[in-house]
Amino acid sequence: MSVEKELQKRSDNKCELCSTEENLGVFEVPNSPTNGAEASVYICTTCKEQIEDSEKVDVNHWRCLNDSMWSTVPAVQVMAWRMLNRLKAEGWPQDLLDMMYMEDDTKEWAKAGVAEAKADAIIHRDSNGVILEAGDSVVLIKDLKVKGSSMVAKQGTAVRRISLDHENEKYIEGKVDGQQIVIITDFVKKI
Repeated sequence: MSVEKELQKRSDNKCELCSTEENLGVFEVPNSPTNGAEASVYICTTCKEQIEDSEKVDVNHWRCLNDSMWSTVPAVQVMAWRMLNRLKAEGWPQDLLDMMYMEDDTKEWAKAGVAEAKADAIIHRDSNGVILEAGDSVVLIKDLKVKGSSMVAKQGTAVRRISLDHENEKYIEGKVDGQQIVIITDFVKKI
């Protein structure tokens, strides 16, 4: 039986990530320790396009991973984990990652693909040079005037569950007194 036929049978002719039934094809998962159907997923062109080109990612499309991350198929788990990891700055993907269960060897496979992508990624650092990640908590180390408002974010204010700017390593976002603001990393310290 061909790989495509195996995947069609395994997926019941649906995208293994978003469950659509149109424009499906075989996608070989990068860095796979195996080959054939075990190293591939059956996905739609929308998912494939967004996996291959981060500029085309529609974050809301990937809410489908809430269901597909529970697949028993390792290749599907790997792709779900990688996409959630890529989108974790949005907040909700981090919650799903925290809930997700994978065997150790499957998790190693998932991480293998991410290591390559991180080599040229933007790295956010606090005032002490400590690396910041999405979801971290930081504290302001000086009073900051918030542009466009009369608000002043006071020194010592904790900002929880920050998100990172994907284009500028100096910018993070977080809520201060219920208002979402952009903060320059030079004025924060990781908690």
